[in-house]
Amino acid sequence: MSAQQPIRRKLDIKAGRVDLSHGAGGRAMAQLIEDVFHVAFDNDWLRAGNDQSAFEVGAGRMVMTTDAYVVSPLFFPGGDIGSLAVHGTINDIAMAGAKPLYLSASFIIEEGFPLADLKRIADSMGQASRAAGVPVITGDTKVVERGKADGVFISTAGIGVTPPGVVLSSDAARPGDVVLVSGTMGDHGVAVMSKRENLEFDVEILSDSAPLHGLAAAIVAAGGAGVRVMRDPTRGGLAATLNELAHQSGVGFSLEEAAIPVRPEVAAACEFLGLDPLNVANEGKLVAIVAPDVADAVLAAMKADPLGARSAAIGRAVEDANRFVEMRTAFGGGRIVDWLAGEQLPRIC
Repeated sequence: MSAQQPIRRKLDIKAGRVDLSHGAGGRAMAQLIEDVFHVAFDNDWLRAGNDQSAFEVGAGRMVMTTDAYVVSPLFFPGGDIGSLAVHGTINDIAMAGAKPLYLSASFIIEEGFPLADLKRIADSMGQASRAAGVPVITGDTKVVERGKADGVFISTAGIGVTPPGVVLSSDAARPGDVVLVSGTMGDHGVAVMSKRENLEFDVEILSDSAPLHGLAAAIVAAGGAGVRVMRDPTRGGLAATLNELAHQSGVGFSLEEAAIPVRPEVAAACEFLGLDPLNVANEGKLVAIVAPDVADAVLAAMKADPLGARSAAIGRAVEDANRFVEMRTAFGGGRIVDWLAGEQLPRIC
């Protein structure tokens, strides 16, 4: 190394903390990006060092989404803010029947945030994107003063492409359509809340955070044009998702409580916390509204996927000018499944 070349010191990941220079656009920022984010997300697009990425896409309609993640705590049983950001963005693309292609990520980091935690989050995010086959190809980093953020916030965008002829829409549900869910409700929200409140249960409750594009593709392959809508029931849970779809499609929904899968430990935790599992967020489950003639084939395809092993048919769309979501309870009574006026569990994703 010549005398003109400065000696490059690596970040002290173990004991170091983010400071304002890491967002100032100079050498410290370049070092943070190279030692943390490039290592975590390593791919050809990032190595090019541009402020954007160019890529090829195939035939079909383009799909794009954007999201922000402010979950508290940042690390929770079964995941963390990094893997959650990848999974949530992939799933929003997948619910359109699209193949997710690429992601972008923007980090807003609070001054004083431990570099070890930042690296842990970035590594988790990189591992999740590689496992899903959807790389993070561009991004941005900002640092704000101490007290101006809660550790780290992540904003993402995703892009994908739908195969020709695949058109799913939230206003497409029709009376008689079957409501399918891909598994147990409420796991993510209860996992986050248990960690936030330092609650311990006999059985650890894990977040269901997972990428659903493989399962979504299997649903489309099995149901074809009979697949009307897919949606991931995140904030507001199953109740908010079905109420939203009812209003957009101009139908009602009739559900069977006994058919809705909920883990016993989640049900017990919700009872203890005063929560309704149907209002609690999920991050690795989907709702599919499908025509009755393809329902059996779609349900079989869902159950064949590891992420859909506990899939179930839980009800039907019905004619209802009021667009109510109604449920027959396990005791034979009936109740309206309404969406909440506010947020039951804030900062859950």
